[in-house]
Amino acid sequence: MRPKDPDARGSSVPSPSSMTGVSIINLVKKFGSTVAVAGVDLWIESGSLFFLLGPSGCGKTTLLRMIAGFETPNSGMIRFGDREVTKHPPEKRDAGMVFQGYALWPHLSVFENVAFGLRVRKVPNADLQRRVGEALELVQMNGYEDRKPTQLSGGQQQRVALARALAFRPSVLLLDEPLSNLDAKLRLEMRSEIRRIVDDAQITTIYVTHDQEEALSLADQMAVLRDGKVIQTGGPRELYDQPNSRFTASFLGETNFIEGTVESVDSEGTTVSSPLGNLRSNRILEHAAVGDVISLSLRPEALRVIDPENNATNPPSGWNRTSTAVTRSMFLGETAQLELRGDGDTSLKVLELHPRVVRSAGSPLDVAVDPADVVLLSE
Repeated sequence: MRPKDPDARGSSVPSPSSMTGVSIINLVKKFGSTVAVAGVDLWIESGSLFFLLGPSGCGKTTLLRMIAGFETPNSGMIRFGDREVTKHPPEKRDAGMVFQGYALWPHLSVFENVAFGLRVRKVPNADLQRRVGEALELVQMNGYEDRKPTQLSGGQQQRVALARALAFRPSVLLLDEPLSNLDAKLRLEMRSEIRRIVDDAQITTIYVTHDQEEALSLADQMAVLRDGKVIQTGGPRELYDQPNSRFTASFLGETNFIEGTVESVDSEGTTVSSPLGNLRSNRILEHAAVGDVISLSLRPEALRVIDPENNATNPPSGWNRTSTAVTRSMFLGETAQLELRGDGDTSLKVLELHPRVVRSAGSPLDVAVDPADVVLLSE
């Protein structure tokens, strides 16, 4: 989790002692015969920005709605800190929700939209005025109090929705694909704003998305879901560099999958026989034995192009090296995307940084990869 500066908090921000972790224990949700969430267990650290990531239909939004109280689980438990909230209605959970479509009242001003939850809770007017002002200041929307949502841009509406969720000082903030309705430029701007707001508020935040770039750039911790189950949890770099399955490896960015047979295993790693030759990995796959067929994941950016006319491109001793031929090259400015073919019609995608040479189809090309970047997968 990123460190927080306690001196940067305003009076509207919960103190560290009031921050709340979230426990999800063996949670199950069925819709008829369809199992949407299948026995999920998660621990979400107090004050962290935690992502639920996965493709459409994986159960992430259903899981979020159960945490919010909008869906009732068939079994399992949800705890906010020491308090079980599994059967509590939404208004009794102390959670703020930001919906995908913002759900702002079009006939109410920005001020009244943000004040709505406070009025429902019968907060005294003086306190209400102060909290709305603090929430709008936190999302940098002070000065827009009298405008209607239709007079705001998509990014501004998103900020107002965040302010409304934060105004009553919830212990948990829930975000359901909050950037999906914004254009690409606004999404990039709002990513850093959401990170800033969560850090300033020091509030436990659970964020649902199918956008892996969003999750990798923002999350403290994340869970990858598939078919209602958690496939893997951990930090963004851990999941990207050390996926535990083909699904996680392919969902979090682009990769090359190579089938191979385990040749040897020792205390320093594993050697795998593959169509690209023997590939050495400094990793050991649990329960993998000599003769087992496994998958290898090689990220395109981990493969280094070797230029025979430039000694600086020669790989360090111990790196894996293989010979290929170029089938296609696409110049992208700062990189070139190469499609290569090795022995046995094995295809590889490679990202060449700062390309200086035009790679024509059919030209031979050697590439190398560090054993640290050869990831072993059992499934």
